[in-house]
Amino acid sequence: MLDKLKGIAGRFESIENELAAAGTPQARITELARERSGLEPIVSAYREYQNVLEQLEQARGLSSSDDADLRGLALAEVEELEPRRDALERRLKSLLVPRDPRDDRNVIVEIRAGTGGDEAALFAADLFRMYLRYAELRSWKSDVLSQNDTGIGGFKEVIFQVRGKGAYSRLKFESGVHRVQRVPATEAQGRIHTSTATVAVLAEADEVEIDIPEKDVKMDVYRSAGAGGQNVQKNSTAVRLTHMPTGIVVQCQDERSQLQNRMRAMSILRARLYDIAVEKQQAAEDAARRSQVGSGERSEKIRTYNFPQSRVTDHRVGVSSHNLPAVLDGALDTFIDELSTRDEAERLQAAGG
Repeated sequence: MLDKLKGIAGRFESIENELAAAGTPQARITELARERSGLEPIVSAYREYQNVLEQLEQARGLSSSDDADLRGLALAEVEELEPRRDALERRLKSLLVPRDPRDDRNVIVEIRAGTGGDEAALFAADLFRMYLRYAELRSWKSDVLSQNDTGIGGFKEVIFQVRGKGAYSRLKFESGVHRVQRVPATEAQGRIHTSTATVAVLAEADEVEIDIPEKDVKMDVYRSAGAGGQNVQKNSTAVRLTHMPTGIVVQCQDERSQLQNRMRAMSILRARLYDIAVEKQQAAEDAARRSQVGSGERSEKIRTYNFPQSRVTDHRVGVSSHNLPAVLDGALDTFIDELSTRDEAERLQAAGG
């Protein structure tokens, strides 16, 4: 572990030297600054660890002194420093766990109604509000990028951006199929229905990371439409982008100008392509780990929201909350903390820790 930490500290110093050098291109500065930010907590803990080891060595040397007072002080210092050393060792092991390079990024969240018709669309709206509330509780910023509502308070699809440090590290565990069990307002017999909605959490990508040649994108424009299909604008401001190599289609119509809608659509397209690229890379590196907790597979049924019993259960970790209203008001950390802890344990094991 110490050899690895020494190498990381050396890399950190070389990054700082390159950042301080004149004439470094802006794209390179951005790349280096991101790498530096990722290494800084490890280097800071390592330096503190080295300092504690030095103090501990000095204290142990003095603990055999002929001076009784000095010996007593040294032994007391050893007793104080040893737990600090052990805690720092545990922290360094945790920090050395291979991180997902996307963890500190902003995210684009896509929620789509699944099986269940209008009830599924209403559930999609519930999930949308839940994530907005969670973002608010963490002082993150949210913006709707695209929405397709049903006119009765539900969403066939809603896509939104969440901006804040560590947004992806927390929300990535939300990808998958969410299931709701409740009596719909339209159900006269009082029968419980089961509906679903899918959530996809995509890390935002920079333009320099995902270059999309103009020739690969076909753009169509059309008039924005409101609920029920009424034209709400006379001009064709809505944008539909088709990525020819993959067939991915992205639509945006919520902004007032064609340019703004195109920019938002490109942001969504870039995030989807980045997600595909990273998923391929991760699958090639460690297919076994991705089949475990926190893999984020879109096809997984990850969580059930049972209204009659006021219970929310995450099936990946077997954790339940019996306060469904609180969960829908953004109290997701019970699940996310457990998923994050297990994911870190798996990464540590995979790294041989």
